[in-house]
Amino acid sequence: MANLTLELELERKKICQIAKNCNLDFFETIFELINYDQISQFASYGGFPVRYPHWRFGMEYEQLSKSYEYGLSKIYEMVINTDPCYAYLMEGNSMMDQKLVMAHVYGHCDFFKNNIWFSKTNRKMMDQMANHATRIRRYIDRYGYETVEKFIDTCLSLENLIDRHSILNSAPSFKPAKNELRESDYTFAVEKSYMQHYINPPAELEKQKQLQIERMRVKTRFPEEPVKDILSFLIQFAPLEEWQQDVLAIIKDESYYFAPQGMTKTMNEGWASYWHSHMMTKHILNDSEIIDFADHHSGTTFMKMGGYNPYKVGIELMRDIEQRWNKGKFGRDWENCDDVRERKNWDKKTGLGRDKIFEVRKIYNDVTFIDEFLTEEFCVKNKMFVYKLDKETNKFVVDTTNFKAIKSQLLFQLANFGQPIIKIEDANFENRGELLLVHSHEGLDLQPNYMDQSMRNLFAIWKRPINLVTMMENEGAMFRFDGKNYTKHNLSDSKDPEMKD
Repeated sequence: MANLTLELELERKKICQIAKNCNLDFFETIFELINYDQISQFASYGGFPVRYPHWRFGMEYEQLSKSYEYGLSKIYEMVINTDPCYAYLMEGNSMMDQKLVMAHVYGHCDFFKNNIWFSKTNRKMMDQMANHATRIRRYIDRYGYETVEKFIDTCLSLENLIDRHSILNSAPSFKPAKNELRESDYTFAVEKSYMQHYINPPAELEKQKQLQIERMRVKTRFPEEPVKDILSFLIQFAPLEEWQQDVLAIIKDESYYFAPQGMTKTMNEGWASYWHSHMMTKHILNDSEIIDFADHHSGTTFMKMGGYNPYKVGIELMRDIEQRWNKGKFGRDWENCDDVRERKNWDKKTGLGRDKIFEVRKIYNDVTFIDEFLTEEFCVKNKMFVYKLDKETNKFVVDTTNFKAIKSQLLFQLANFGQPIIKIEDANFENRGELLLVHSHEGLDLQPNYMDQSMRNLFAIWKRPINLVTMMENEGAMFRFDGKNYTKHNLSDSKDPEMKD
């Protein structure tokens, strides 16, 4: 049950109606008023009141609570993608802050409900998280805290090995290719039955049968196609105990639940900021709150030189799209216009801006959003350049203003959250039951310490040697961990078949 004060409840009802009048469409939203210790606890749990016991959550709680105590940071808003949506207001915040948070939250809730990348998320995740916690506590009671914690540590180190773009599809299923062995594959045709024993002697027949089985096993690739969703593959085929399989499935399910939030961080925060700015300035603020609001809003959207603030980029790009579609700055005529003065004064008064941003919030994620709508004019206006550190002055200076370079670097940072793309190429490498992984090299080498530990943890689950093909210092290399030792084999030809992706 919500525990808002009468004054806050009146403001909530008012802001909720304003949001609906702005055509925002959201699930029922329940606000809870809590203190900072509680909000730090929930934040460390990813916004949920209950999670399975693990030291990682305690570490995050300590970091958040100490940061608040020392005046280094403050959590203003937190909202959970469920139905109904749950959002938290912090005790002690000013009324202006509370109204700002509520307006911002309704923007998020509209995005959660309507963006396609959230369409397959579990809207009852509050209950699911509690269920996960109960199951893991049972395993702790049965197998011991240290045993379960150690296995969770292993799983969490691999939680990013999922296929985030598969969230709109059904759960993957990996089946070995079916190759039926027929007797005609290893016997000679016999016209007379009494000749069978001489033409196809049993001992030779069995020998040929085993040879044919071996040929088929080598010939058959498993999986048939490279697999990006490594966690799902391990759940199906790794030699795990039943409880371990369940724990790994819990880690995978939670990782997929949070994936859309990472994929749409810029859009989601931009959308919520756009609407809190619109509603606050036009419908909610009174005269005494304007300066305070401007100060807090500018602090939220401030972006330092060379940095990236999803609130700032998101809201400004949403406004830019709205302005362009209101003036007709799109389509072939606009793209083919080379006259600087005409482009500057271009205004077809199409008035399609608001409809366009509602369409954008529905079908895009951050990568497609930036790829489709980021323009050179936008980068210049917002000083979005590529910076580098000047070693002589120890200050960041503009490295390039080339739009293609700026856009390329930004997309690279957003794609896969800036994490390496790893796929299973072969689960029976060289017919030894070993895993062969291939890294899609995008210009950055893997960090050796992370790579080594990840291979060690994969071995703990797969129980067989792990092989990884990548590029290191511009040369193809294969790394192998057999449970005890790491070895490296340089691939003289980087066009080796296993290097292809």
